[in-house]
Amino acid sequence: MTMDFTRRQVPADYHPSLDDPNAWVPYRYIPSVAAAIIFIICFSLATGFHIFKMIKLRSWFFTPFVIGGLMEIIGYIGRVISHNDIWSLGPYIIQSILLLIAPAFFAASIYMTLRRLIILTTHYSHVPSKTFTPIPIKWISRIFVLGDVAAFLLQAGGGGIQAAATLQSLKIGEDIIIAGLFVQIAFFAVFMFTIVTFHLRVKRHGVAVVLPGTHVNWMKLVWMLYAASGLIMVRSVFRVIEYLMGNDGYLLKHEVFLYLFDATLMFVTMIVVGVWHPGTIGHLIKDLKNVDLEMRPVTSESDSGTSNVALTNYK
Repeated sequence: MTMDFTRRQVPADYHPSLDDPNAWVPYRYIPSVAAAIIFIICFSLATGFHIFKMIKLRSWFFTPFVIGGLMEIIGYIGRVISHNDIWSLGPYIIQSILLLIAPAFFAASIYMTLRRLIILTTHYSHVPSKTFTPIPIKWISRIFVLGDVAAFLLQAGGGGIQAAATLQSLKIGEDIIIAGLFVQIAFFAVFMFTIVTFHLRVKRHGVAVVLPGTHVNWMKLVWMLYAASGLIMVRSVFRVIEYLMGNDGYLLKHEVFLYLFDATLMFVTMIVVGVWHPGTIGHLIKDLKNVDLEMRPVTSESDSGTSNVALTNYK
């Protein structure tokens, strides 16, 4: 006898076989406690480090990055709880939503890092910022963060719809999550194009690798942005494929892929950004005075002298 719960809430005692291709189930396996705990520890250490760096350098634009790390921790705690009851939708939805949207918070800080790097490079090269980037400097953070927010709202909204716990809501939620992932990929593709454009144009203008009067190596920060963006992009593509294959898809049947293409990649992202932490550029920008980003920096003695002293003395 076939049971139809398309529009009605799935009853608590509805536990079909995990191998039934015609049934929707939260998990196609019993979540591993060991794997989840390992990454809870990893993300806790990485997030703790980023909190320390954010406070030490007063780089508050890295707040979203820290929030993303906290989401990863809570998400994997949800998987530990699910190990004891895979049919409980609460822990399942918590881990599903938080692990989906955490990279959007990583991306927000990465977007803001590029804008700050362009500001510093413009200041020291005396070249208009529009020469380095196809997008006006004042719009870089706004455009990409708005795209990030749109992706976040779609993915979180899809997870919220799934909380209704009907087969119809679960399917609709999955479709909305897929749309959110596509939005994230689209904006990330444009962002990566912007990084490449900036990189090539700055090299063409012969800007010193270490910006004068600072310890900022813009080349290392650019490669950090490449690495972090690439890792998040690969993870997002994996998630799209995972959802497109459906609840009975090969990727969702094997937990190892989640840890290989999501957990590991996001942890490595936190490590890469931590090693080449861009917090110092946020601090340096606060010392810049009267910089015309669209044309060229102010070069009068009074203004440039104030800025250069502040920048040179910063350690």
